[in-house]
Amino acid sequence: MLEKFHKIGNAFKREICVYHGILRDKSTPMAAKCLLGLAVGYLMMPFDLIPDFIPVIGQLDDLVIIPLLVIMAIHFIPDEIIEKHRNREKCLDMKDYP
Repeated sequence: MLEKFHKIGNAFKREICVYHGILRDKSTPMAAKCLLGLAVGYLMMPFDLIPDFIPVIGQLDDLVIIPLLVIMAIHFIPDEIIEKHRNREKCLDMKDYP
């Protein structure tokens, strides 16, 4: 079970590296950059649009809004750009990340 969590953690770190590269790429459409920026901003906001003390809906807003923004952003990004950043050596080598 610990191995499964380790794999999920490494995949998450790799995706963060991929999205970071996509955001820095000059050929990434501005709409995708804005949507990814909104996802990161919403994740880091100290407050939510729907307060967490409201049962179920309060917790679900984070689980729905952030992935939705990322999915929408990925639809704007050409496949070549995504593949270029997924295949980068730096993202494949997880030694740079704790």
